[in-house]
Amino acid sequence: MMGKSATDEDLLQAAISGDAESFSIIVRRWEKKIYSLCYGILTNHSDALDAAQETFISAFKSMGSFRGEAKVSSWLHRIAVNQCLTKIRRAKVRPETAIPDESNESDKFLTDLRSSPLSDLERKEKVLLVRSAVRSLPHDLRQVVVLKEIQELTFSEISKILGIPISTVKSRLYNALRHLRLKLENKSIR
Repeated sequence: MMGKSATDEDLLQAAISGDAESFSIIVRRWEKKIYSLCYGILTNHSDALDAAQETFISAFKSMGSFRGEAKVSSWLHRIAVNQCLTKIRRAKVRPETAIPDESNESDKFLTDLRSSPLSDLERKEKVLLVRSAVRSLPHDLRQVVVLKEIQELTFSEISKILGIPISTVKSRLYNALRHLRLKLENKSIR
């Protein structure tokens, strides 16, 4: 059994060799980031939970085919993006028309003991406006925004995850940020 300080790649190799606890460590390391990615794409708490769970199930089932050409984290992100796309296709609903789940755990950061109720309300309204603006982006632009700005991945990692050239990643991010700026300027968010 490998320790928690082992690399993801070492843990995956141990899991492939039959050490189930090693795969559990990978899941614990990445479950919040993968959920966050899925939520950013799907904009619905329950759909994001399902997609995140399916990501790890799929990764477990296919771990023997992991070739090591990318980091385990990039591999998990790619599986998660594919799970989200599958969920969107199955629903046959454009993601920006999905009903937002406003009661999720990601809003906990809004509470600051030193802030006033008015500033908390203003901050929450801004977060909701930004979330709505991101949700209104076309799917290909939203993916890049979530991966770059929320997941904080590099252009190279996003390129590998989405299977597109780095120049396309940069172009999509530029277009997405331009759309967001225009949309938020119309809402007078500062």
